Amino acid sequence: MARVISDECISCGACADTCPVSAITEGDGKYVVNADECIDCGACEDGCPVGAISEA
Repeated sequence: MARVISDECISCGACADTCPVSAITEGDGKYVVNADECIDCGACEDGCPVGAISEA
């Protein structure tokens, strides 16, 4: 199951930098996870400074 990024996202890009498969891109006002590419490793969740990422 892919991770999701909530509206708490501050668009810092830390999650995208930590994603080992580049499944996270900058969206409109927040970053988004491509569910087809996400391997559900949790690296992005650990790297988010505001806790905006969770399991879908």
